[in-house]
Amino acid sequence: MDTAPPQEHGEITLTYRDAAKADVDVLVALIESAYRGDSSRGGWTTEADILEGQRTDPQRVLEVITTPGSRLMIVERDGAVIACCQLEHRGEAAYFGMFAVRPELQGAGLGRRIIAEAERSARETWGVTQMHMTVISVREELIAWYERRGYRRTGRTSPFPYGDERFGIPQREDLAFELLVKDLV
Repeated sequence: MDTAPPQEHGEITLTYRDAAKADVDVLVALIESAYRGDSSRGGWTTEADILEGQRTDPQRVLEVITTPGSRLMIVERDGAVIACCQLEHRGEAAYFGMFAVRPELQGAGLGRRIIAEAERSARETWGVTQMHMTVISVREELIAWYERRGYRRTGRTSPFPYGDERFGIPQREDLAFELLVKDLV
């Protein structure tokens, strides 16, 4: 699916579309601004206190855009990119990741709307029955937000890639990814 019809909510209309190669630089900047550095502190999703360095890079974003069974969904408002998320088809489930909303727009209900659209799209496009995601296990506030959206903690973790600066420079030694799952049926 390349585009979804605009969705109105109050006065805010959101448009969804699949990312193209030409969007890579804008998307890297958006993702970095939502999670790393001082700009990320303008929103509540910042990882600046637990990770320094980069969150992603142009190569990784391009890979998500061009890999079969993977999409990077762009969310626009008035023609400006304000959010994005990755959707990847993995059998009976879809993987949800690389979710970023411009920091100054966080906390206004956009994330809730975007994740609902991502779930709907994955269900309709791939016929999946579950959505999976991984969240850094020490991000309790973020995990609680996903739990309020119907995701459940599985207790299954995978190690954080310490030493691989493509994912950031950890400021703690207790980082791991926890799998969260939501049934979409």
